[in-house]
Amino acid sequence: MGVRGLQGFVGSTCPHICTVVNFKELAERHRNKHPGGTPTIVVDAMCCLRYWYTPESWICGGQWREYFSALRDFVKTFTAVGIKLVFFFDGTVEQGKRDEWVRRRLKNSREISRVFHYIKSHKEQPGRNMFFIPSGLAIFTRFALKTLGQETLCSLQEADYEVASYGLQNNCLGVLGEDTDYLIYDTCPYFSIGDLCLESLSTVMLCREKLCESLNISLADLPLLACLLGNDIIPEGMFESFRYKCLSSYTSVKENFDKKGNIILAVADHISKVLRLHQGEKKLEEMLPLGPNKALFYKGVASYLLPGQISPWFFQKPKGLITLDKQVVSMNSDPESEQEVPMCTDPESKQGVPMCTDPESKQGVPMCTDPESKQGVPMCIDPESKQGVPICIDPETKQGVPMCIDPESKQGVHSKSKQEVPMCTHTEIKQKLRLGADPEFELEAPMCTDPAVKQQDLMNMEPEVKQVTMVSDPEILKVARAQHVQAESYLVYNIMSSGEIECSNTLEDALDQALPSQAFVYRPVRQRVYSLLLGDGRDGTSTCPTVKEWFVYSGNPLRHPDLVRPLQMNIPGGTPNLKSLWLNQEPGIQGRRLDALLGCFDLSSSREELQAVENPFKALCCLLIYLFVQVDTLCLEDLHAFIAQALCLQGKSTVQLADLQLDYIDPRAVQLGSLLVRGLTTLVLVNSACGFPWRMSDFMPWNVFDGKLFHQKYLQAEKGYTVEALVEQNRSRLTKFHTLKSVVCKACVKENRRIISRQLWRSHQPGRWGRQGSGSHRTSSGYSRAGQGQHWRDQGPGNRQYEPDHWRRHSSSSGQPDPPACLCVHLSWLKYRGRPVLTGLQMEGTESLSELCG
Repeated sequence: MGVRGLQGFVGSTCPHICTVVNFKELAERHRNKHPGGTPTIVVDAMCCLRYWYTPESWICGGQWREYFSALRDFVKTFTAVGIKLVFFFDGTVEQGKRDEWVRRRLKNSREISRVFHYIKSHKEQPGRNMFFIPSGLAIFTRFALKTLGQETLCSLQEADYEVASYGLQNNCLGVLGEDTDYLIYDTCPYFSIGDLCLESLSTVMLCREKLCESLNISLADLPLLACLLGNDIIPEGMFESFRYKCLSSYTSVKENFDKKGNIILAVADHISKVLRLHQGEKKLEEMLPLGPNKALFYKGVASYLLPGQISPWFFQKPKGLITLDKQVVSMNSDPESEQEVPMCTDPESKQGVPMCTDPESKQGVPMCTDPESKQGVPMCIDPESKQGVPICIDPETKQGVPMCIDPESKQGVHSKSKQEVPMCTHTEIKQKLRLGADPEFELEAPMCTDPAVKQQDLMNMEPEVKQVTMVSDPEILKVARAQHVQAESYLVYNIMSSGEIECSNTLEDALDQALPSQAFVYRPVRQRVYSLLLGDGRDGTSTCPTVKEWFVYSGNPLRHPDLVRPLQMNIPGGTPNLKSLWLNQEPGIQGRRLDALLGCFDLSSSREELQAVENPFKALCCLLIYLFVQVDTLCLEDLHAFIAQALCLQGKSTVQLADLQLDYIDPRAVQLGSLLVRGLTTLVLVNSACGFPWRMSDFMPWNVFDGKLFHQKYLQAEKGYTVEALVEQNRSRLTKFHTLKSVVCKACVKENRRIISRQLWRSHQPGRWGRQGSGSHRTSSGYSRAGQGQHWRDQGPGNRQYEPDHWRRHSSSSGQPDPPACLCVHLSWLKYRGRPVLTGLQMEGTESLSELCG
C-alpha cells in the first residue's frame, strides 16, 4: 500500500522523522488550543483490521466474540481520555487502482494455497507469519463499530483520500492508519496503528515536514516524488529506468544505506536540483520521460491534492484549470483573472469540471485545459487503468477521444467498447441532496441536468453534470447513497450506481473441488438482488442490465470481470418496487420486505416455518436451507455442527471461547466456516436491498457463529458424537436443536433435497467424499429447479456473461460462444455420474424422512 519503498526507507534511513507521542497528552494540548472542541482522530479502518484482530485463532472462520470484545476495548480506551474516533472504510475500488487490487488478490490466492498445504501437512493452524484475516472482517467491523456507537463512514472513492480530506477540513488531531500515502497528503498529522500501545496510548507520529527536510524538498514536491517512486496509481516499473538514471548521477550515495534508500534520495535530489530549476517554466512532460503515460502521471499527482490545494508542478503560465478524475487543480493563482471556463459541478467532489460541447452530439463532455493551446480536451480512457483521464491534445493531430464518465464508478466507458454496461441516464434531476454525516458530504450539489446546450450558454447557467448510473430514480439513489455513506448497507449503492462490485479472497482450498467457491454458491442470490435493484429487462421497456463482478475464486485470473445478468424472482404477489420497499411505512410493508428477502434466496415456500423460528436463529436457518439445497456435498454431520455451535455459542463467554482447544485442524471445516461467513455477508446485502425486514444483529457473526466452536462441533460430529453430546448435555439446547434441524430438513425436502449422513453416503459410494471433481452443486441446468441459476462448474473464469440457464463467453472476435471442450465433457460426466447416482442412492434403503435425517 502507498508509496513503493517509502515505509522501509523511513524505518531504516530516516528514523528521526518518527516521534513517539502520547494521545492523552496530544488531546490535552488540543483542548487547550481549541476550547470547547473535541479532539478527533480519523481512522483508516482498512489499515487497522490486522491490528484489531487479536484472537489467536484465525483459520476456522473467525473468533467474532473475541474480536468484538477487542474492538470495544479499543473504543473505550480512546473515549476514556475524551478522544472522538471517526472510522472510514473503503466503499469502492477506483478503476485507476483496479490493477493493483487484482495484483494483491492474486498474491493472496497464492498465500492461501500455502496455508491449506500447511494445514494438510501439519493439521494445525500456521504461525502468525502466514496470518490471513477472516472472510468478511471489513464488512462486519463496520457494523460492530456502529453497534458500539461510533461514527462509521463508507467512502464514495478511495478511502485514504476521504480520510485525509476529513482530517484536514475538520482540524482533526490526526490520521490513524498504516499507509505511506498519509506521508504524502498535506493533511493533519499521521500516526501509526502498527506502533500503537493501547495500554499507554502511545504510538509513533511520522512527520512529513522532517521527511522533506531530510530529502531537501518541499511539501508540495511529495506528490511528485510519490509518483516517480510508484504507488497504487503509477506502476512501480513505469519509471524504473528514470530512477536508475537519477541514481547513476547522484553524487551523495550513502554506503551504509540500502539500494532502495539511495534511489529515493537520488530521485528527491533530482527534483530539488534539476526539476525545480524549470518549475513554472516547463511542463512536466518536457522534464520527465512521461511518454504515453502523461495523463496517468498527472492523475497520480493530482490524486494527492485535497480540496482547495494546488500543485506548483502543474504548468501555471496559462490561466485555467486542469481536471483530473473529479478533482480540480487550479493552475491560476490570480484571483482577479477574468478568464472563464464552462463548468459543471461534480456531485461527489462538489468542484467544478470544465465542459465543452461536442459538435457532433451537441452534448457536454468533461474537459481538461491544454496548457499551451488553452483549449479544452476531451477525457480519454487510459489503456492500462481503463479509466477516463484527462489528456492534452496532441499538437500534431489535434485530436482527442471523447469519453462518458460515470461519476459514481469513476469509470470511463468508450462509446465503441464491446463491454459497455447498459446504463440508465438521468438527465432531468435538479434537486439537491444532503449526503450523510461527513461534513464534506453536507454540501449541496445539483446532480445532473441535460447538458445538450450551446457552449456559450454554459457560461451563464447553474453548474450541472450529467450523471450516468444503473438506476434513474433520484429519490431511490439518494436513499441508497445515504445508506452507503453511513455504512448501513453493503454493495447496494455500488450495484445501483456503477453496476460493478468486488469480493476479496476467501479461505478456500483450490485443490479440493468437492466444495464450490462461495462466489458461485451465492451468485444466484446476487442475481436476484440485481433483478430487484435494476430490473431484469423482461418487461420489454428496458435493456437487461449487466453487473460486473470481480470475485476471487480458483482459476480466475481476474483479467476481466464476470458479466452477470439478473435472475428473475418468484415472489408471491409479484416483485415489489424499491419505493414501496424502502420508503413505504404502511402496515404490512414489512411482510412484503420479508417476501422479497426470501425471494432472493428462492425460499418463499419456507416462509411460515422460518417465521416460527426465534431470533437470532431465523436468519441462520434461512442461510442453512439455502446452502444445503445448493450444495449436495453437504451432509447431516455438517448440519449438526452448524446448529450445535450456534446454540452453544449463546451460553459461552468470550474467555471460554478463547480458551477452547482443538484436537487438530481439518481443511474441509476451514472452508465450511468461511462459506458460512460469506453467507452472512450475503444476508447483509439482501437485507439492505429489501428494506431491512430483519434486524442486522440477527446475522452478525458474534451472535450466531464462532470459528473454533464450529470446528470443535465439526470434529465431534465426524467422530460420531450424539446430538446430546454436541449440545453439551443441555436439555433446553437439545429441544431447540431438534426444532431448528426439523425446519431445515423439511424445507430441503420441499426442494427435493434430502440431507443424509456421510456414513450412509460412504457405505453406498465409497471414495466419493473428498475426491477432486466429485462435488455437486444443484444449479446445473441438467437437474436444477426452474430458474435456479447455473451449475457452479459452468461458471469458469474470464469475461463471460452469466444468465439464468446457460452461459456464453463475452463476444469474441468471431462473435461465437467458445466453451472449452474439456469442460463440456467433464460436465456431462458429472450429470451422468453425479446426480442420477445420488438420486438413486437417496431412494434406496430409506423408509422415512426421520431415517434420512438421522
